Amino acid sequence: MDANTLFSQALGLGAQWNVVKSEMDVPQRQLRLELDFPAGTKFACPRCGQLCAVHDTVDKEWRHLDFWQHRTDLRARVPRVTCAEHGVLQVEVPWARAGSGFTLMMEGMILLLAQQMSVSAAARLLRTTDHRLWRVIDHYVTAAHRDKDWSKVRRILVDETSARRGRRYVTNVIDAESSDLLMMAKDRGADTLGEFAAAMTKHGGRPEQITEIVMDMSPAYIAEAAAYFPGARVVFDAFHIMSRPQGDRQSKAARRVRRSRINMAGQALDKVRKDLARQGADLRGGLWALRGNAWTRNSEQQERRSQLMAAYPALGRAVALREFLQDALAGRERAQLEGWLAWAQRSRLAAFRDLARTIKRHFNGILAYMETRLTNGVMEAINGLLQLAKRIARGFRNFHYFRLAAYLKAGGLNLQAPRLLPT
Repeated sequence: MDANTLFSQALGLGAQWNVVKSEMDVPQRQLRLELDFPAGTKFACPRCGQLCAVHDTVDKEWRHLDFWQHRTDLRARVPRVTCAEHGVLQVEVPWARAGSGFTLMMEGMILLLAQQMSVSAAARLLRTTDHRLWRVIDHYVTAAHRDKDWSKVRRILVDETSARRGRRYVTNVIDAESSDLLMMAKDRGADTLGEFAAAMTKHGGRPEQITEIVMDMSPAYIAEAAAYFPGARVVFDAFHIMSRPQGDRQSKAARRVRRSRINMAGQALDKVRKDLARQGADLRGGLWALRGNAWTRNSEQQERRSQLMAAYPALGRAVALREFLQDALAGRERAQLEGWLAWAQRSRLAAFRDLARTIKRHFNGILAYMETRLTNGVMEAINGLLQLAKRIARGFRNFHYFRLAAYLKAGGLNLQAPRLLPT
């Protein structure tokens, strides 16, 4: 078996094509393969499939997987056929996608590497440019996301995440059942739910099918939910009211996300503590002694906490109110939450009276959380995947690339990636 026959079989070219010439440049570690078809070969019209005679040819070149650590390039004169119905058209070759400068097997390798490392690292490994790889990723991810079926989506989570060290944000819409990232919108408060409602019809769904929307208490989100999903129940994420530590089982990423959330109960307690400090109270060591739960404090902090609560009754009431609210949100009893509201409103603590008014304004959404137990807690896992997406996209320098990487990692997409071996 000669080299050209060997390469033809390795490429899986089929009956119409063969390798007719192979050149190996050992110093440059490069292999060039020239493909051609026998004279008189007829090709199918790209539109109707009718076998047609060759009109002329166009020279094309594609990057292929390396052979024996040698960069491999394929060259061929691609036929244009004359179809009686559709005129002169360029045929499709079996080894490459139309318009791509890579073979299908090379594109399969690109998609595989892009899920494991940054695109820049993959480009260095494959000895090509970031831009060329992003074109491949864009094609497959965009197609897979466009074909994503949303007809069974019933509950959605809406949440913001920092895209670049707290300075830029993106808004994510997630399927509460599958945890798939359905949509990423640039910036926050930019009519995200309106954009999602419009996208639903393109994905086989309808806005009317959404039954619950989990969100924070953003007035913009509330208004959008009422406008675009009037039949959906709004559920306010309890983590925005009180972030409850869950012990050492949490990952670093989970704790970082929890710290970034708006902990309104914690903020109210801190305000009481700071007000007392301004009045001359000796609260040294009180910051960490008052935060968290019993299992997060050491014995010294626990003792200091007891001393402060005994010395300053207002501080003791604030701690008790925070813990009572924590217990109320952990339960399912409307009466318990209403009891907390009554206590907070007569507590003589301005911070907790303000918090009570906030909870009262959003009472139905908070009650919906207590009944459904739906939260944006899944965002902790999603944010971990988004951190990987940022690394793939080399940070948040290009929103389009970042969104592609996010869909690739967290979108639950069926990529229809090319096979790495010939069929």
